[in-house]
Amino acid sequence: MSLPVIQPKQKIRPSRSTRWRAGVLIGVHLVIAAHITHWLVSGSTLTPVEPSEAAALARSGVINAGLIFFAVAAMLTLVFGRFFCGWACHLVALQDLSRSLLERFGRRPKPLRSRLLRWVPLAAFVYSFLLPAWQRWRAGATGHLETEFTTTQFWATFPGWILGSITFIVCGYLVVYFLGAKGFCTYACPYGAVFDAAERLAPMRIRVTDACEGCGHCTAVCTSNVRVHEEVRDFGMVVDSGCMKCLDCVSVCPNDALYYGVGKPPLFSTRRASGRTMRKYPLSWAEEGILAVAFIAGYLTFRGLYGYVPFLMALGVAGVLAYLALLTFQLATRRNLSFKSWRFKVGGEIQSAGTGFLVVMALVLAFWLHSGSVRLLIARADTSVGVVARWHQALYDHSLPRPEVSRAGRAALERSLESLERVERIGLVPTRGAASRMAAMQFILGHDRDAARLSRRAIQRGEPAVPMHQLLARIAAVAGNPAGAAAELERAIVADPRDMRSRTGLAVNLAQQGDLAGAAEVLQAAQTALGETADLVYNLGLVEAYSGRLGSAVAKFDRALELDPEHLPARENLAGLLAASGQLDASAEHYARAISQSPNDPLTRVFFGQVLLALGRLEESREQASTAIDLAPDLEVARELAAALGLAGERARLSPPSD
Repeated sequence: MSLPVIQPKQKIRPSRSTRWRAGVLIGVHLVIAAHITHWLVSGSTLTPVEPSEAAALARSGVINAGLIFFAVAAMLTLVFGRFFCGWACHLVALQDLSRSLLERFGRRPKPLRSRLLRWVPLAAFVYSFLLPAWQRWRAGATGHLETEFTTTQFWATFPGWILGSITFIVCGYLVVYFLGAKGFCTYACPYGAVFDAAERLAPMRIRVTDACEGCGHCTAVCTSNVRVHEEVRDFGMVVDSGCMKCLDCVSVCPNDALYYGVGKPPLFSTRRASGRTMRKYPLSWAEEGILAVAFIAGYLTFRGLYGYVPFLMALGVAGVLAYLALLTFQLATRRNLSFKSWRFKVGGEIQSAGTGFLVVMALVLAFWLHSGSVRLLIARADTSVGVVARWHQALYDHSLPRPEVSRAGRAALERSLESLERVERIGLVPTRGAASRMAAMQFILGHDRDAARLSRRAIQRGEPAVPMHQLLARIAAVAGNPAGAAAELERAIVADPRDMRSRTGLAVNLAQQGDLAGAAEVLQAAQTALGETADLVYNLGLVEAYSGRLGSAVAKFDRALELDPEHLPARENLAGLLAASGQLDASAEHYARAISQSPNDPLTRVFFGQVLLALGRLEESREQASTAIDLAPDLEVARELAAALGLAGERARLSPPSD
């Protein structure tokens, strides 16, 4: 059954609501432009007022402006219906613009109606919001919440201008062309899943009076693909949760029979007796299966491809590919097939347009398969992520020993390297992050020359420069080149002046070269730039201690513990300095707290035992010495303490503890 034919004498009046909505959407985009401009001018601004930002709560327990906005919009939808999508969403505005341009060229988008793809928004919402929240709950981190309403990194969660433009083309023009007006909202938008659920409970909605004649004007102008004339006939109101309250249907009704008003929510509505209704989902289950399989395959192939394709763009690409796969299947199984104004197949014979479509699909399939092979290689390389993560700190801190991995770990790294090298050879563009990962793997494997070469390649490609400069510093330190290490750390500071590890690493490097004044200068500059932190004050205390200014060092360690009472290195070093200066009671107190924080540290127990011995607390000292030997039987200083304790009743000479 087709839509009712509009009578020739009845002309659809221009939609007043369309003009109002266009004005509102223009205003929304002006506000967005002002927000971006404020950030560019001031360097800091309100966190993005965007529903996607709400996912930060699920991922890391952060409450931001995007979350507040999303929550308020969802609560208002519970009352007023799904108005936000129609009147304030920039992606809906993009889809409306794309539809308008297509119609100007005589291409009215025809909606795809799928039973299975309609579940994609819910699945996307679960993936974006519920899955990260569950993972945080499993990790026991749900109790920690923090607020973040301003940011200096406004664009950090958004793609660049080029990728953003491609995303708009895919999710706007292509999705509308193939899946119909509001196709992205219907088959991709994760935030729409929330608005969809809230819409079903909203008492405010499009309703009808007895003046309705079923002319179909309302359905003809609806850009949300709602069969308005059927719904108001069958339910007395629009119950379809895809209705975005744009009010176009109300505006064009020739009898003013439609209105936006309050009443029973659709969840509690009952169907009236009605006439014939078009099939809501005309596709067969085989065709639905093709759509679903192709969508999943498309998403898995293109999500994060080459380290670039973002989540929403991958959903849009998957939707387009699913529709193209459906057309290919229909071309093979149907006797007649048309798409837009092209006839692909007539009476079982493939037409020239159909042949052209098959040629295009062969090219699309080739690109799809090639991209899939790249994604599989990346997935194979990901098997060593745990190995690299385990040694993350040791990779970039040149004061730590080189990581040592098991035979199985080396095999995993070598397999990953092989996969990434193949990606480098066959990829159409360089994979973002591949060079950095390969550099880290090569260093762990002991191939320092290759690690340095790949680190420089990563910097040239625009991958995060700070960790690569830190890795180059690490390589220089291993090679006995402290000056080269210092130069790389200085470059890391230039790349990101707020990176604490680079500044403290440079200070440690200078101190190890004997330049204590330079180390202090670096740390003081860091404190000026980044503010006072426990780590900075602690490192300043170390410089003071190495310089022989023990009183100043004690004050620094005390201040570090004021800033962070759990700062173990500051407490251990403070305890050692207090012992060396004869303040044994205070030293013992700090050593006791240090052991409560790190009970399996044998060296701290030895130092504590020495202090207890000097205080004459022999039984406690014996207990610490015994535990230290149990933890580290070969620890020489523990055996020396035990031997000293074996001297009946004599007080041993205190050895000044050190870090």
